[in-house]
Amino acid sequence: MAFVKVFVHAVWGTKSHYPFLTKEIKQKVIAHIKENAHNKQIYIDRLNGHSEHLHCLFGLNADTSIAKTLQLLKGESAYWINKQKLTKSKFEWADEYYSVSVSESHLDMVRTYIDNQEVHHKKVTFLQEYEEFISKYNFNNHG
Repeated sequence: MAFVKVFVHAVWGTKSHYPFLTKEIKQKVIAHIKENAHNKQIYIDRLNGHSEHLHCLFGLNADTSIAKTLQLLKGESAYWINKQKLTKSKFEWADEYYSVSVSESHLDMVRTYIDNQEVHHKKVTFLQEYEEFISKYNFNNHG
């Protein structure tokens, strides 16, 4: 048996950054993603976001890649959103996402950050947050 304890902070947005995720829709989507993740044995520690993106802190399984985990979460939830007709037009997540590993010493800080998305985005737009993230983690120089 493999024993793995790797936490990942992933962020993904709606296609073209369209603000589909009203407070009501966002809560339904988050509840559904958590239920779907539980059924697929994906451990979600935190999940929250704003009108055009979500932040997810999850535990990486020994046999599932980050890409596969996000495909399971994003793909299934987009299908479900459209099936439930939660949005007036077709819902899509953007193809891109970003993710970083989180050390145990930073878990509480990341949890607080994710929990406080509404407050955070009163001061910072998603685009500003995205640019900070790309810069902070040096993704521009990622070969």
